[in-house]
Amino acid sequence: MTRRLAEVAKKVGVSEATVSRVLNGKPGVSDSTRQSVLSALDVLGYERPTQLRGERARLVGLVLPELQNPIFPAFAEVIGGALAQLGLTPVLCTQTKGGVSEADYVTLLLQQQVSGVVFAGGLYAQADAPHDHYRLLAERNIPVVLLNAAIDHLGFPAVSCDDAVAVEQAWRHLASLGHERIGLVLGPADHMPSARKLAAARVLSPDLPDEFVARAIFSIEGGHAAASRLIDRGVTGIICASDPLALGAVRAARRKGLDVPSRISVVGYDDSAFMNCTEPPLTTVRQPIEAMGRAAVEILNSQVGGAVVPAEELLFEPELVVRGSTAQAPRS
Repeated sequence: MTRRLAEVAKKVGVSEATVSRVLNGKPGVSDSTRQSVLSALDVLGYERPTQLRGERARLVGLVLPELQNPIFPAFAEVIGGALAQLGLTPVLCTQTKGGVSEADYVTLLLQQQVSGVVFAGGLYAQADAPHDHYRLLAERNIPVVLLNAAIDHLGFPAVSCDDAVAVEQAWRHLASLGHERIGLVLGPADHMPSARKLAAARVLSPDLPDEFVARAIFSIEGGHAAASRLIDRGVTGIICASDPLALGAVRAARRKGLDVPSRISVVGYDDSAFMNCTEPPLTTVRQPIEAMGRAAVEILNSQVGGAVVPAEELLFEPELVVRGSTAQAPRS
């Protein structure tokens, strides 16, 4: 007990006597100091005293599907910084193959009595995935915010980049360069952002052949395989659902001896870190990460403060960033 008092006191910058008063429910401690002590207990991994377990910690779960795609660390940096400014401590939960599942992370976060959870990508975007852990959060009245397109009926507010506008920007850019055979590299069929992108493409090109739409797992290797199929079918412009997919498409073209961009033009999505340093620098559609991340934290904080937030989706406008991976369509 003495060691625990000393560690918590050092973490918060108060005396051990102050920590003891908080743990024993004694008066004479300000609310801010009391909350700091309780947050320090949570961060250091100590259980709260029984009489204090009913109160939620100043912890917020930040659940990411992966870290290999640089867009997710970028979101984590923005969201984590915004939470810290509000006195909330982010708990980073990153999924790995064969590791802790999203549902398991939710169980752990509930055990820690978190104040809320931000999901920056995850199973809520996949129609065929299990969703019981989201319903559990709703039943417990835990504040939740989702980043980017989700399935219907989960009942949580969301902050999204407008997938339809993103595809429109990329498509019109390629069309302006003379490309007529434009293909898409998208995620799985049940992936909601990909479904929105495909719907937008079909509005722009009602006669879009099914063979010009290739599905892939979200990785460079997945992009390589999918883009290779499109190139074999005569596509000259490729719009991808992520930057790693686009890098895979560039690699696929080069493996076939085709130059990017003189023979094949490629457009990514996200404008994640270092896309201006690739060869060629990647033309992509930028998600407004800073604005989206801060909006997600504002919505979550409102919920934590007791405000009733409608389960609506805020749509943010993307921005086409033209670099070196797109050019005039090759002459037949």
